[in-house]
Amino acid sequence: MTKKQLAHFEKRLLEERARALKEIGHYDESFNATLQASDGDLSSYSFHMADQGTDAMEREKAFLMASKEGRFLWHLNEALRRLYTTPEKYGKCESCGQEIGYERLDALPHARLCITCKEKEENGKRR
Repeated sequence: MTKKQLAHFEKRLLEERARALKEIGHYDESFNATLQASDGDLSSYSFHMADQGTDAMEREKAFLMASKEGRFLWHLNEALRRLYTTPEKYGKCESCGQEIGYERLDALPHARLCITCKEKEENGKRR
């Protein structure tokens, strides 16, 4: 892989990382907002059972989305680590060692497996 391509993927990874951090910050704000009612009530207790259920569901939904973004951020950080520590291995499949296609890396710069190995991995998980 050329230095120009590596620089392109570094830029893409850093952009995705910044976006993921921004999303996680948004979820952090929503966690804090759900603990306080929109009318300024400092109590986190609702007065009606349906409101309590809705609040709990919204908190759980926000937590699940933040957790997903956290995992995505971890994958991005791992890809950046690979890019910085062993640039000659970045863009090569961790399973078979073949080059990962440029189009795949451009779409998923954190990809660590080629399409063939990823399909094998997914098919193995379905059984």
